[in-house]
Amino acid sequence: MTSHRRRKAIVVGAGIGGLTAAIALREAGLDVEVHERADELRAAGSGLSVMSNALAALDSIGLDLGLDKHGQILTSYHVRTARGRLIREFPFPEIIGRLGVPSVLITRSALQQALLDAADGIPIRLGATAEGFSTEERRGGPGVAVRFSDGTETHGDLLIGADGFNSVVRRGLVGPEEARYGGYVCWLALVPFSHPRFTTGSVTHYWGSGQRFGLVDMGGGTLYWWGTKNMPAERAHDWKGGKADIELAYAGWAEEVRHAIRQTPEESILATPSHDRVFLDRWGRGPVTLLGDAAHPMLPSLGQGSGMAMEDAVVLSRHLARAADPLRALRAYEDERRQRTSGVVAAARSISAVEQAENPFRRPLRDAYFRVLPTKRLTGLLEGSLTFPGPAAAVSRGRPRGQGSPAGRR
Repeated sequence: MTSHRRRKAIVVGAGIGGLTAAIALREAGLDVEVHERADELRAAGSGLSVMSNALAALDSIGLDLGLDKHGQILTSYHVRTARGRLIREFPFPEIIGRLGVPSVLITRSALQQALLDAADGIPIRLGATAEGFSTEERRGGPGVAVRFSDGTETHGDLLIGADGFNSVVRRGLVGPEEARYGGYVCWLALVPFSHPRFTTGSVTHYWGSGQRFGLVDMGGGTLYWWGTKNMPAERAHDWKGGKADIELAYAGWAEEVRHAIRQTPEESILATPSHDRVFLDRWGRGPVTLLGDAAHPMLPSLGQGSGMAMEDAVVLSRHLARAADPLRALRAYEDERRQRTSGVVAAARSISAVEQAENPFRRPLRDAYFRVLPTKRLTGLLEGSLTFPGPAAAVSRGRPRGQGSPAGRR
């Protein structure tokens, strides 16, 4: 490929991973276009955590989304029993302070809007359902063509599949696959909320028997709550219950849990089965690779789905920036991310099994274990996931990290 022609990357999927990848790849000097199957970009009514590792990744390439202005910085993290008795305060604030990079609690719609603002000028085509792709020879090197359901095609040098759990790009690489059920349904909702136990910047998890519940402060008096309950896969995938069923499931739980459900309109509650996939060792072939949930879908227990997608995007852009051989850069990106993401996928499934424990003997052992686990050991377990393993962002846009970057405004 001649040196004067800018490479073109096609990103399929305009979710968190796809938009972050598009922004990062443009910063790396590529022309980028995004294709999204939805007719409009509407984020589901839920929240998420952009943890310190994800913000450190963005900061390492000088990308300032200003998420601290759109969400709430995490200041406390507690785990309680179903009735509200404290099991353990997790040392997230101490770890975050030592890293110098906050974790931000934010609604999915606010994060999406921040990414769309940063992606201004990047072509984003909506209503474009990808059906498949094929490799081709372009001027000076290999390329790829993507076919859409309306009969149109687009051509580029690289294809990034960021099209989520049911990725068309992934299916084109490895064929059809079965989802792996996590064992429980998830209920999710956003609602205006206040309660003495719902404090600014707080994350509180409640552990029961085969059930959990979470209260997360999104800032501005908005609560994101989620609940889980063990049930057969058939029922979780076709859950037809209503708010009354959820209230019944959490009868006798802490008053703030029951109050959160009561305050939520039934139409605001989303239900989704928990699922992931067996980890895929090879994410790409030729000029094609995967990113985020398309590459490594995981259970939600660690709250790192969005963070891993953002890390992917940053590492991918770093390998492609000024790469003499883009195909080699794609394989280097996959090699760098494989161990990190496989560990998080496995850890999410492992902790999910612990947290959803239903056995009457195992559940009290779980609670007792976390009560007596030495703080140093717990800190060590948590700090690895909160630390971006890429190059340290010692200087971002000419300033020290933690002094003027969004990661440093605490």
